[in-house]
Amino acid sequence: MSDKVRIGVVGIGWWSNVLASAAQRTPNLEVVSCFTRSPEKREAFAEEFQCAAVDSYEALLDDPDLDGIINTTPNHIHLETTRQAADKGKHVFLDKPIANTVQEGLEITKVCRDAGVILAMGYQRRREAHFRWVKDRIEDGTFGILVQAEANISRDRAGKFEPGHWRYTAEGMPGGVMLQIGLHYVDVLEMLLGPVAEVSGMASQLVLPGDNPDVGSLLMKHENGAISTLNTSYASASEHYVMNIYGKKASAFYDDQQGLRYLLQGTDKEQVVEVAENDAIADELAEWGRAIRGEGSPEVGGGGATQSLAVVLAGVRSVKEQRTIAVKEMFD
Repeated sequence: MSDKVRIGVVGIGWWSNVLASAAQRTPNLEVVSCFTRSPEKREAFAEEFQCAAVDSYEALLDDPDLDGIINTTPNHIHLETTRQAADKGKHVFLDKPIANTVQEGLEITKVCRDAGVILAMGYQRRREAHFRWVKDRIEDGTFGILVQAEANISRDRAGKFEPGHWRYTAEGMPGGVMLQIGLHYVDVLEMLLGPVAEVSGMASQLVLPGDNPDVGSLLMKHENGAISTLNTSYASASEHYVMNIYGKKASAFYDDQQGLRYLLQGTDKEQVVEVAENDAIADELAEWGRAIRGEGSPEVGGGGATQSLAVVLAGVRSVKEQRTIAVKEMFD
C-alpha cells in the first residue's frame, strides 16, 4: 500500500477539481474517493482523477483506509459535514470560509480538536511568493513601523453561476463578495499587519442577481494602530489584484499586472522584486498531509479562520447598522 495520505473529496464543484489537481502535484497525498449527490458529477470527477465514486458520504467515511477529506461543500453545512468526518476520525481540509457564523467556526474548531483530527483551512493567497517576501521583510524590521495598507481583489462573475446559486444569496454567502473572495485579502492583511480590531463597511449590489452585495469595501483598524482598506468586486470588467503595504522605513506595491515593487525611505525609484512563482494550493495541501503524519501543524487552522471570518462579518454588520464594529463583538 502507498505511504501517501489517502483522501476523499466531498462537495464536487469547480473548486474541488482545482484542489484535487493540486493534491496530485503533492508528494504525499492521494485522492482515492469522491462523493456528491449528483451521480453525473461524481462519475465525471472519478474518471478525471482516477478515484472511486461512492454513493453516499457515509460510505466514503466508512472506508477504514481513508485518512482525511477535502471538504468543498456549501458554507452552511461545513459544521455538519466536518462533524461527521471528525466523528469517524478523518482529518479535514476545509475550503474557506470556515462557516457563515463565528459561532459555527468556533464549534468546527472544537469538534476537530476534541476528536484529535487535523483541521486545515484553504487560504492559499497568503502563501504566494510576493506576500511571503513582504512578510519576511516586515519580520526582520526592514519596513519599520507599519502604518497603512490598501488592497483590491476584483473579478467578473456575471453569468458564472446559475440563478439561485448559494453564492448569490445572503443566506448562503453572507456579505457576498466580501466573504467569498475578500476574505483572502483580509487574511493576508492580518498576516502582514496583525489582527484587525475594528471594521467599517460599505456595500452595493450593482450587476449580479440575488440578494447579496457584488461590490464591497472594508476600512479596518488593526490592533497595532495601522489602518487598511480592502475593496472587493464581483462586478468589475476583469480580474485584478492589488496589495500595497506602507511602513515608516519601506513600502511594497504588488499587483497582478506589474508584479512586486519595493521603495525604501529616502529614495524615489521603485525596485522591482523578482520572486519565483510557487504552487500555493499544492503547498497548503502538502502541509496538511505532513501534519496528518505528525510533522508540524497547518499554518491556518480553525482559530485563524474564525478570526478572519469575524472581521468580514463585522464589516457586514457595519453595513447593516451603519456604525464601526469592534471585531470582538462578533464573538459575543
